Amino acid sequence: MIKIDFSLAVALYLILFLSLLLIGWFLSGRQKDKDLSLDPRSIWFCSVCTYTYITTREEAISVCPRCASYNKKELT
Repeated sequence: MIKIDFSLAVALYLILFLSLLLIGWFLSGRQKDKDLSLDPRSIWFCSVCTYTYITTREEAISVCPRCASYNKKELT
């Protein structure tokens, strides 16, 4: 059996754990760099309070989440 000091075992465990954590963080950061696109039809501008918001429904009329006014968009 290999005999090692307790402090050396703790140091090796911490180095292994931190290196795995760093590799996982690096790989997850690369996946987030993907280009995101947004459909211009889902962007709404409130005509009353000038708030910009996003809806997922393709409707001609939307309700502003800030002031609750109705906004109309011309579908082209």
